[in-house]
Amino acid sequence: MAAQYPIPKFHFLVQWGGSRLGFSEVTGMDIQVEAIEYRDGYSPDYSKIKMPGLHKFSNITLKRGTFENDTEYYTWIKTVNLNKVERRDVTISLLNENHEPVITWRVHNAFPVKVQASDLKADGNEVAIETLELTHEGLDIVS
Repeated sequence: MAAQYPIPKFHFLVQWGGSRLGFSEVTGMDIQVEAIEYRDGYSPDYSKIKMPGLHKFSNITLKRGTFENDTEYYTWIKTVNLNKVERRDVTISLLNENHEPVITWRVHNAFPVKVQASDLKADGNEVAIETLELTHEGLDIVS
């Protein structure tokens, strides 16, 4: 029997609108269910019961290197106006050693809420990293 190992997290792919984009970091892919507390006035128990409530999704943060003449983040955030926004479905795939998706998450109706340029430092030698923060209406694992 061959040994099984956990999947490394450094090999992944992000896609939206048919574009394949290289990112150095993706964070915030979590789902929470809010608990609702309730107690019936006629209940013989002196405690509340808990029931599942609404689902809650964190914002997803994408980081990548800054490239010359690439202003797609800024162009997309400019589409955000009152009651008008360009929403996109985003697909994030964790890949195996053969570059095949092992786990794929689909982010529904995402749009940018924050774009951050890299910090600039005269005595540094790091790559310029820009950040895009997306809010969305759902996160599913695609089978």
